Amino acid sequence: MKLYSVNAGYFKLDGGAMFGVVPKSIWNKLNPADEYNMCNWATRCLLIEDGKRLILVDNGMGDKQDAKFFGYYFLNGDDTLQRSLAKHGFSFDDVTDVVLTHLHFDHCGGSIKWSDDKTKLVPAFKNAKYYVNEKHWNWAVNPNAREKASFLKENILPIQESGQLNFITESSKIIDAMSFVEVNGHTEAMMLPKINYNGQTILYMADLIPSVAHLPLPYIMGYDVRPLETLKEKTSILAEAAKNNWLLFFEHDNSVELISLEQTEKGVRRKEELKVSDI
Repeated sequence: MKLYSVNAGYFKLDGGAMFGVVPKSIWNKLNPADEYNMCNWATRCLLIEDGKRLILVDNGMGDKQDAKFFGYYFLNGDDTLQRSLAKHGFSFDDVTDVVLTHLHFDHCGGSIKWSDDKTKLVPAFKNAKYYVNEKHWNWAVNPNAREKASFLKENILPIQESGQLNFITESSKIIDAMSFVEVNGHTEAMMLPKINYNGQTILYMADLIPSVAHLPLPYIMGYDVRPLETLKEKTSILAEAAKNNWLLFFEHDNSVELISLEQTEKGVRRKEELKVSDI
C-alpha cells in the first residue's frame, strides 16, 4: 500500500468563522488574514493505492460552479486535483473508490462535473464507487437552514442518480487497512478515515480539526452545528491519538500535511511536522 497527499487547490474563508470564539488578536498570528478578514486554506485530499484499488478521500471544490460562486472564496494557487493526481501518475479514471468524509462543498465538490457536451452533471470518477455515511446523506439532502449553503444539490444528487452511491458506517471495511471514526460536532455523522500504514496509524481529520492551529480545545469553527460535541470529540480523540502515537492528517492547513503529537502542560500539541512521503 502507498499513500499520496494530493492538493485540490487553495481557497479563502472568513477568519472569524474559522476560529469561532478565539479573538482575532490571537488567531491572526496563526493564519494571518487579508484586508477582507479572509484566511487561506488548502483542500488537501489523501490518495491510497492498495493493489488494484485507488481510493481518494475527499476531492475539494471542483470546477463546475460559476464565477460568482468562486468569487466568494478567492481561489488561488496553481494546484488542482487533476494536476496533483497526474504528478503521481494517475487520472480521474484510475480512481476506484471515493470516500467522502461529509458533503460540504469544499470536501465533495470535485465529485461531480459537467458532461463533455455541458448538458448534464455526471460523476467525475466514472469508474469509482462513492462512499458516505447514510445518516449524513439524509442530513445533507434535507438540509437545515444553517448548513443549506454548504450542501449543494448539484454536488450530491448526481452521485445517487448515477448508481455509484454506497453507504458506510464506523465498522465498514473498504480495505483492511482502513476503518472509520464517526463524529457529530461539525455536522451529522462526519466520517474520519483511520489508516494503518507502514506501522503507523494516520487519522484524517477532515473538519474536526481542520488545521494545526485548531489543536487547542477551544479553537472550534463557527460553522460547527454542535460545538460542545466537537469539544468532547476533540478531547477524546486527541488524548487517544497522543497516547497511541497516531499521526494527524490535515485537510485545510495551508502548509502542514501531517503531525505527530505530544502531551504538554497546555494539552496535546504538535511534536513534529511530517509529510506523507516521509513515512
